[in-house]
Amino acid sequence: MIGFKTLAVPGPTNMPFEVRRAMEVPLEDHRAPDFPEFTLPLLADLKTIFRTTSGRVFVFPGSGTGGWEAAISNTLSTSDRVLTSSFGQFSSLWVAMCREFGLDVVNCDVTWGEGVPLDQYHAALEADTAHQIKAVLVCHNETATGVTSDVGAVRRILDDLGHPALLFVDGVSSVGSLDFRMDEWGVDVAVSGSQKGFMMPTGLAIVGVSQKALDACAGSNLPSSYFNFHDMLKMNEQGYFPYTPAATLLRGLRASIDMLTDEGLSNVVARHHRLANGVRAAIDAWGLRNCAVAPKWHSDTVTAILVPDGHNANDVIQAAYHNYGVSLGGGLGKVAGKVFRIGHLGWLNETMVLQALGGTEMALRDAGISFRAGSGVGAAVEYYTDSRKPLTLAAE
Repeated sequence: MIGFKTLAVPGPTNMPFEVRRAMEVPLEDHRAPDFPEFTLPLLADLKTIFRTTSGRVFVFPGSGTGGWEAAISNTLSTSDRVLTSSFGQFSSLWVAMCREFGLDVVNCDVTWGEGVPLDQYHAALEADTAHQIKAVLVCHNETATGVTSDVGAVRRILDDLGHPALLFVDGVSSVGSLDFRMDEWGVDVAVSGSQKGFMMPTGLAIVGVSQKALDACAGSNLPSSYFNFHDMLKMNEQGYFPYTPAATLLRGLRASIDMLTDEGLSNVVARHHRLANGVRAAIDAWGLRNCAVAPKWHSDTVTAILVPDGHNANDVIQAAYHNYGVSLGGGLGKVAGKVFRIGHLGWLNETMVLQALGGTEMALRDAGISFRAGSGVGAAVEYYTDSRKPLTLAAE
């Protein structure tokens, strides 16, 4: 196929040229005497993306799933009770991992399309007067259904009840894209990955850890070797890693951090909200429905779109890819065949979103889904142009 393919999945995301160029370097000695001159500022600046001054951020070769394992294995013990909720493929997989580690899981099974059930969390924590719940898990942004949950509200519940449980957050598709405040929200372990908001290839599990979580490691009896926080902390203090790091990816991470901080995190958040609103305008114009059941759940990084009854979302995905070179996200788990997903995060602007929407419209027509051609793209164009601040033109 002539021309660029359009990457419109919720990860991996588009990679900026700056990141690509940063990684186009000869392989280097990760034990070199001057390696800390690169790594120490990198790790310090990475904390700004998580918005933490008191915590640490560790970078493991791996993916977000490795970060989940790190959160569990470092801080908890066999049979510890954890409060969880499942409302999509990724929140459910984290719950499954907790069970595989032999934890006592109290899970809130929520309708897919909703998010963390604050009322159920409050009730469970209020009833736990003996403080047997050792950790509370929150999937900040459920990528499978395009749902964002209120992490700050969970922290307020814990604080209001005086509950000492650790707060774990899956921020894989939110950190670096959505508003995320590790210190302010009292997050003890925040898990992210390189292939989404960090605009990089897959390969890094990026994990923010509070001092409270580091202290909890002393009481854990779960096995932790590759993802051991204290092994990483000890070596990071010197600017090194306990085993071979993905040094080339770290060079890309340096460029990513610079790009995010140059734009300004508040501007990054605002840009993602703006882009997402255009996608949502397109969905309404097509006469389709968002998988997220209410605006309060709408994600600004990924939208899952329900196809009408009698249609298969996979037909849209196949047509988009094979006919027009557009990669859309597929439905996972309970929503397989029912939704297709448009990712709108990372290195992205309005015209790139319009490209994805145009390809989606052609695929919808090929799949036999009825709508007025151009309606979605037109609605997004109207939103983007009407909501843009007018330019101040210089006087002639």
